[in-house]
Amino acid sequence: MERRLFLKPKVTFFTNCWEGDWRYLLKTPRLQNMIERNDFPFTEKILCISNVNNLSLVKKYADKMVKNGIITSYFSAQEFSKEALDFFHLSVEELKQSYHYTISPLTSLYLCKTEYLVYQTGDVILYEKADWITPSLSGLQERSQFVVANPVWDRKFDGAKSESSAENDKFFIGFGFSDQCYLIKCDVFKKPIYKEWNDASARYPEYVMWGFERRVDSWMRNNNLNRLTYKSASYRHDSFPKNIWKQRFQVLIGARNER
Repeated sequence: MERRLFLKPKVTFFTNCWEGDWRYLLKTPRLQNMIERNDFPFTEKILCISNVNNLSLVKKYADKMVKNGIITSYFSAQEFSKEALDFFHLSVEELKQSYHYTISPLTSLYLCKTEYLVYQTGDVILYEKADWITPSLSGLQERSQFVVANPVWDRKFDGAKSESSAENDKFFIGFGFSDQCYLIKCDVFKKPIYKEWNDASARYPEYVMWGFERRVDSWMRNNNLNRLTYKSASYRHDSFPKNIWKQRFQVLIGARNER
């Protein structure tokens, strides 16, 4: 029997920044637009700072975001990394070169106080404003088999359909997990589930092979757990220049502003 929502569950929004994108998130309207395009009343909006060259400088800009009400708080991943890894029964050695890609989602999950969590990497933003979260909350409550939800990636609707094994009027249903943008129920993921391996997960590139994304994908496949991909919203995955001077120039002239 379908379970219906009478009150919206509390959901926290998390994103992360690092040396390669913090200027875009904290010195332009991008972060505000990332949050607003989800069109959902988040209980908290939290920034994870990881792997930056000048933490005190980045914190100054994050403080401005808190003061302006764009985020409610921020934290440094390094401050909580040991606690989070111990909690999930993982180690730096196990994560190998995937550590920097993994510590932000793990610490965010560890620190989340609400029932649900939405996570978007800093290079992800919805194309248009869309409340994909409300219908996804309902979808996740229909079956315990459904453990994660996300919008369609890069407007690849045909690709999302081809990767699914079933669908309904709102969702493509199938295997797979991406750490770019997802909605999860925290108590499902706050468990020692990150030690599994599935041969299908070998499709991930080497630099993330030992990280959060691949580990979740393996666990889901091994336990016949599904992803819901919401048909009526899509996000894009931007590519920021690696050169710091190019980043500074783009930020200065507003070339990557999202408004």
